[in-house]
Amino acid sequence: MNVLVINCGSSSLKYQLINSDSEAVLAKGLCERIGIDGSRIVYQPAGGEKEVTESPMPTHQQAIQLVLDALMNEKTGVIKSLSEVEAVGHRVVHGGEKFAKSVVIDDEVLAAVEACNDLAPLHNPANLIGIRACQELMPGVPMVAVFDTAFHQTMPEKAYLYGIPYKYYEEDQVRRYGFHGTSHSFVSKETAAFLGKNVEDMKIIVCHLGNGASLSAVDHGKSVDTSMGLTPLEGLIMGTRSGDLDPAILEYLGKKHNMDLPALMNMLNKESGVYGLSGDLSSDFRDLEDAAAANNPAGIRARNAFNYRVIKYIGAYAAAMNGVDAIAFTAGVGENDALVRKDICANLGYLGVEFDEEANNVRGKDALISKPSSKVAVVLIPTNEELAICRETVALV
Repeated sequence: MNVLVINCGSSSLKYQLINSDSEAVLAKGLCERIGIDGSRIVYQPAGGEKEVTESPMPTHQQAIQLVLDALMNEKTGVIKSLSEVEAVGHRVVHGGEKFAKSVVIDDEVLAAVEACNDLAPLHNPANLIGIRACQELMPGVPMVAVFDTAFHQTMPEKAYLYGIPYKYYEEDQVRRYGFHGTSHSFVSKETAAFLGKNVEDMKIIVCHLGNGASLSAVDHGKSVDTSMGLTPLEGLIMGTRSGDLDPAILEYLGKKHNMDLPALMNMLNKESGVYGLSGDLSSDFRDLEDAAAANNPAGIRARNAFNYRVIKYIGAYAAAMNGVDAIAFTAGVGENDALVRKDICANLGYLGVEFDEEANNVRGKDALISKPSSKVAVVLIPTNEELAICRETVALV
């Protein structure tokens, strides 16, 4: 089965066409600047050169039409007709409490996703636009919604409730939801398989470390806690997001600097994290690594604070699960920054972690980076959210 995986943002659209039998990526790409001047489509067939074409995309429907045209192009296309796309899997950021698993999309599902728009005002409306555009262009093709929040719906009440009046949970659904769920689910399963074990027999901490970063505690295959909250702003220090902080900071800075709530939220989401800590040096961990190597205090400060927050969460989740069998590093930083992994694992000796520096000299592939005698296995497992969405889609259709 050929599955088209769509990840639709407000002005961009990522896509992959995957053959579910071989799990090979037939083609992939990106539509950028949808609804903005200078829009373009990036298309790359398997084994072929990357093609970049500037083309007007006033709406997401035109963008998806360009994707389909590229897939069927006589010279570089990978399918001959639209009938070869047998299902579409859509990434949907927020499913609230309504969706604890992926679902086949129908009118009822669309209405329920729309009802979650207030919880993810930047993402869900864009996800819905992508779904409706695909429905218009591919009538009759089954489509599946795969939710970022679904995997974390197994969290117990004690983990997802905030210490605020309970009525705000009852009336407004204010609670921890967590994100990156598709990645956490995929990586926890792959970790167990890589170690030759059953995920239902293990306690695993997944460290999804990238520009957006989160940890999860996966106890016998189920998420029991995760670092992101009502929104992706809570938890770890990230590329430009603050992560955890004292909420009274907002009142203090607001009064002192005459900042209104939108300005404060912009600061927390776009001007903070390692970017803010480094004195606006960069939100890219590669730049921070170079800065730290050159003994730049700003780069060292930002990386140390990031690593320390990860170390704290690992300790918290080991306690929450009353033990841990494996710790998995994934996503852009987790998969590619050996020094971040080394610095974090240097503080995990109390768990029985025996780190293997030589084995850690690896990027972007499955690897055991702890010694065979280590009481806790530490692994590098590349995430593949598109493949996870493809698998979920095939399972349902």
